Amino acid sequence: MMTQPNLLQAYQDIFQTADTPRSFFAPGRINLIGEHTDYNGGHVFPAAISLGTYAIASKRTDHTLRFYSMNFPDAGIIECTLSDLSYHVDHDWANFPKGMIQLFIANGFTIDAGMDILFYGNIPNGAGLSSSASIEMATGVVLEELFNLTIDRLQMILLGQKVENDYIGVNSGIMDQFAIGKGKQDHAMLLDCQTLEFSYAPVELNGYEIVIINSNKQRTLAGSKYNERRAECEQALMDLRTELPIDSLGELTGEQFEQHKQLIANDISRKRAKHAVYENERTMRALSELEQGHIEAFGKLMNASHVSLRDDYEVTGPELDKIAETAWNHPGVIGARMTGAGFGGCAIAIVQQEQIDSFKNTLTSAYSEEFGYAPSFYETKISDGAKELVKEWQL
Repeated sequence: MMTQPNLLQAYQDIFQTADTPRSFFAPGRINLIGEHTDYNGGHVFPAAISLGTYAIASKRTDHTLRFYSMNFPDAGIIECTLSDLSYHVDHDWANFPKGMIQLFIANGFTIDAGMDILFYGNIPNGAGLSSSASIEMATGVVLEELFNLTIDRLQMILLGQKVENDYIGVNSGIMDQFAIGKGKQDHAMLLDCQTLEFSYAPVELNGYEIVIINSNKQRTLAGSKYNERRAECEQALMDLRTELPIDSLGELTGEQFEQHKQLIANDISRKRAKHAVYENERTMRALSELEQGHIEAFGKLMNASHVSLRDDYEVTGPELDKIAETAWNHPGVIGARMTGAGFGGCAIAIVQQEQIDSFKNTLTSAYSEEFGYAPSFYETKISDGAKELVKEWQL
């Protein structure tokens, strides 16, 4: 990982300036439990993490915007002006900050000067830890602080989602920007995706750490299967609504589902709905367990979540199953599950600190033997949301 002096020096070298810019950070996020519940009107349980996106920025005296990413150095400096913030395919990653700037202006915020912004992210690319939302929220706090704007954090979060939906054209939910914008150190948040009501729960790991395991499998099926699962859940909801006055599967308890599941004509749609209902219950229970400091009980909920995603929602695949099952059988692991859309991407495990090296070695060996390549590991802390970094960090 690059240290702050490297980034300051890189900024001055790349933009050919002796000025000292200001430094900002937006985390990535993991979802501890509550998968494929967001679009079913349920709850999610994400946390901001210590991996994320650094933005080193200062205002210019003209209207030119210059963006540079140390993750994509071959793209060089990408340049535009405040008068033309339209989407350009060849601007690639820079469309995310451009979209934020355009929407800030469209919503009445005064951005009256250009900027030079250097980005550096230590979120593994394509790992499903939400690098695009991290760039958006990093840009949001840059604008908020450099231009002395008064913006409610929820409005910034909603603008970030709007960039994804309307400017980039990805039909994503609110969870990523919300977790990144409102993250709190050592806390996860239970978020109702329908109402945006949320509450924090302390995650006191007491000698355990969260280990992120990247399967390193390309997620080729994720998009098409995601749409398929949504359609199956919508069909289940339509069938249930022939007798139940509900707007989403997230409104049902497990008991209510069992009483009415025969209304769902298709067996597969019934399995999908079962996951959505029970996963939502597990997610709400997770808040209660963590509030009481029951980390082992929380781990059991994680394991049950993976089993449901494997058997009822069928979005795990052999790679993520291998990771989870190896973790469950390893000493010092209290819970493990896939996280994200599935069909590749990442899993997470809560592992006793003294067992982490052994866990990595065991999983690498078993996984490599089965698939011919190794997983990657990232140890992370649960962190605060997007913010300007303190002056001491810049020394």
